[in-house]
Amino acid sequence: MPPDPRYGRPPGGDRRPSPEDGPTVRHNPAPRRGASHVEPTQVLHRGNSGDQPLAYSQMPYEREKPRQPPPPPPRREQVRHAPTQRPVPHHDALPPRRTPPPIIGGRQPQPPRRRRNRHPFRWFTVIVVLLIAGIVAAVVHLDNSLTRITALPSYSDRVSNTPGTNWLLVGSDGRGDLSTEQEQELATGGDTGPERTDTIMMVHIPSSGPSTMVSLPRDSYVNIPGHGKDKLNASFAIGGASLLVQTVEEATGVRIDHYAQIGFGGFASVVDALGGLEMCLDEPIVDPLAGLDLPAGCQELSGPQALGFVRTRATPNADVDRMNHQRMFMAALLKKATSAGTLANPFALWPMATGIAGSLKVDDGDHIWNLAALGWAMRGETVTTSVPIGGFDDTDVGNVLLWDKAKASGFFEALATDQQIPEELLTR
Repeated sequence: MPPDPRYGRPPGGDRRPSPEDGPTVRHNPAPRRGASHVEPTQVLHRGNSGDQPLAYSQMPYEREKPRQPPPPPPRREQVRHAPTQRPVPHHDALPPRRTPPPIIGGRQPQPPRRRRNRHPFRWFTVIVVLLIAGIVAAVVHLDNSLTRITALPSYSDRVSNTPGTNWLLVGSDGRGDLSTEQEQELATGGDTGPERTDTIMMVHIPSSGPSTMVSLPRDSYVNIPGHGKDKLNASFAIGGASLLVQTVEEATGVRIDHYAQIGFGGFASVVDALGGLEMCLDEPIVDPLAGLDLPAGCQELSGPQALGFVRTRATPNADVDRMNHQRMFMAALLKKATSAGTLANPFALWPMATGIAGSLKVDDGDHIWNLAALGWAMRGETVTTSVPIGGFDDTDVGNVLLWDKAKASGFFEALATDQQIPEELLTR
């Protein structure tokens, strides 16, 4: 059946209902409710009467409202893309050419120098390394300047090791290294035969406490191994340093650990290297044989004067005064040599060090640092004394000095056991 041209629907089920049609049941969709609620069926009657309800096909057709087209989407602006770029090789821009400045005065001005970065810590490290290297080189040089001899003997029944450190310091009257002019300047009196000792000192450095410096008179009457009784300095003339050390060890019971010997020339050069040495005299000393003419009071002694001061016997107590002078001189020498002014001044320290190293004779096992330890140990308080003296006597070897055997036994026993010497045994 062709569709109705008025409504665009086919007749029958799809045609529009008319008033002639019976009542039609119209279903109005309603919101869903729960399963327990049932909506009653609405019945539509034709002409609002209680006649027969209209069928669905007889219901009046309500023309659908034309659908409104959806609003057009907001207009987007057209996105313009950059044109495709082609890769172009990169080239560093050339710096602009600089026109050289005009030459003034006929010289081309130099471009400014590039400032270098400074590294102060690097320079500090270099300076420290150079300083350490210089100190090591100086120590090696001084150690090689020492003259080494075999001084410490090796004999049967030698005194066993004793605590502490013991040095034997010897000042000899050797003149072999002096010229005729130097002998006249130092008033040494020319060649007097075999080399003997003018000064013999024992220095004991304890484990704790002050050091002790003991004068051993050169005319001490002692037993010389293999040669009988004689003066102490005769052992040096007979057998040199080795026999002298053995004689001292057997006479005192103290083992010697280090040995140092200096001659006339070296003695005077050390004093001159220090710029002289101040000594204070209670009485004037005049000794033409020693070239000495010193007034009483404090005064600066030169090298030749200091040598005459420690050698002279032209005093009321002769050898006793001489030992006192030697101890005074050694104390003053060590005090000035280890003072801050000397150690901090290289122009004073180096001449003194080279003068000492070039003038000393030491044992084969001794080094410059052993001598430095000796000077450092004696820089402070030092007990100075001499061996207890019992008197003098005339013997077949001449006038000799006798030790007080009773006091000397306790005196050297204290040193051998690393104890301080009792006050009653000290000789000031």
